[in-house]
Amino acid sequence: MHLLITGAGGMLGGDVARAARAAGHQVTALTRVGLDVCDPAAVERALDEERPDAVVNCAAWTDVDGAEADEAGALAVNGAGAGNLARAAAAAGAKLVQVSTDYVFDGTKRAPYLEHDATGPLGAYGRTKLAGERAVATAGPRHVIARSSWLFGAGGRNFVETMLALGAEREHVEVVTDQVGCPTWTGHLAGALLALAAGEAFGVHHVAGSGACSWYDFAVEIFRQAGVDCAVRPTSSESLRRPAPRPAWSVLGSSRADSPTLPEWTEGLAGYLALRGAPA
Repeated sequence: MHLLITGAGGMLGGDVARAARAAGHQVTALTRVGLDVCDPAAVERALDEERPDAVVNCAAWTDVDGAEADEAGALAVNGAGAGNLARAAAAAGAKLVQVSTDYVFDGTKRAPYLEHDATGPLGAYGRTKLAGERAVATAGPRHVIARSSWLFGAGGRNFVETMLALGAEREHVEVVTDQVGCPTWTGHLAGALLALAAGEAFGVHHVAGSGACSWYDFAVEIFRQAGVDCAVRPTSSESLRRPAPRPAWSVLGSSRADSPTLPEWTEGLAGYLALRGAPA
């Protein structure tokens, strides 16, 4: 299979490219310098030249708080950029796998969100990612929208690295207990995205680390697995006063038998820490 991967310089895109090469696929991995998804002419040209079998779109504005200050900028990447890729992929006869987020939900549910549940993003980031979903869905039927959550992996800013850095400097950290979700290692997610790209499944899929926890629980487990002596103290979202609202509950589940199932989030954390500590 010939795969074109956008956003290949990022945390998820890098893992998708590595997994695709390891699986023996022909890979065209494009960073933002190689392809700006906001440029429709460049996107159309790239798809016309490469003629891939499938496109995995990992290009995204992921700065949740920054999106509140510049929603137009986030929308250009997450909304219009996704639409540019979707239309070009449809014209080239390629399947598109669009990565989306748990932030398209409002967090008021107390059971796992399923693919058919009503969306209702609380902030700019979620709104722009939902705009991308809609642009992809209207461009053609040969698409997958893969919603995931709380990503961590190599080569990017993530919660695990933040906690490990703070744990090396402080005796304690304060972490919120009132946001619950599914931590997802990009090393696990990458394989699932490749399976969706190669398979005959289409439409919306929820693909996240199995199980659920709060950010507080996640921090406790990070320090436990990493052997870091740092206390975790509970706090609330209100006390942190972040610019962007976050859903209090964004646990993803799937009602689809053809959706990939990822290992427990604790296994993903163990895999990431092992890879992170391996010699170069």
